[in-house]
Amino acid sequence: MTTPQNPEGAITTADIVARWLRLVAADAELSPYLIGVDLDRLAAHLTASLAHGLDGEATQWRGLGLSEAQHRRIVDYLPDDQAAEVGA
Repeated sequence: MTTPQNPEGAITTADIVARWLRLVAADAELSPYLIGVDLDRLAAHLTASLAHGLDGEATQWRGLGLSEAQHRRIVDYLPDDQAAEVGA
């Protein structure tokens, strides 16, 4: 995606998170977890976490109250190369 901040068109962690949030928000089973959540704040947090995780330390999804099946479903929305980084 080419943006003023990203003129080369490379996919950024913010692009990945924005796509992921759109997919989760459209998912009937997962979207209730976003009710009442400040999505801008969540996006900023996830972008920072993903960027950190891609620098070598895996991001953990524990503590969110998700079942293992829901966790796998969330990771399925990540592009394949990022899913491998977060322990799909």
